Amino acid sequence: MGESEPRSRTGKRPGVQAQLSVRRGRAAVEFYKAAFGATELFRFGGDDTNEEIVAQLAVGDGAFWVEDESPDHHNFSPQSLGGATERMLVIVDDPRGVMEQAKAAGATEIYPVAEEHGWLLGRVADPFGHHWEIARPLIEWPPDRAAARQPEVGEQA
Repeated sequence: MGESEPRSRTGKRPGVQAQLSVRRGRAAVEFYKAAFGATELFRFGGDDTNEEIVAQLAVGDGAFWVEDESPDHHNFSPQSLGGATERMLVIVDDPRGVMEQAKAAGATEIYPVAEEHGWLLGRVADPFGHHWEIARPLIEWPPDRAAARQPEVGEQA
């Protein structure tokens, strides 16, 4: 993609950012700061006059939104749904260190950091029901598509 790619009115390229619905939004924002070193880019509410929060957070170059669930607007937390419908991936230099940091902040380990599919990868559940994979690629990413292609069933490798 070059300089001629489309831009929004703000001058930024189009993109996708996850929006996580949670119960106890203020606590969730503080958890993501402590667990993943998130920085707060934008915040509406989440104070004594307006407890409900909408916040944009960033971890490295990736941004995501956190908001209090709002059943009237069809935004439900994992606790209301009985599980999350997404899994977040946070790419860091030290997955084991960030895994320990997340657990110290209140996350529950789902599986420990280990090598898998060219990644050093582990998973935690945050206290609000969302799952986070904490990872670092061990190979150049993305890999060359031809080299990474797996043979079809019955096809000679």
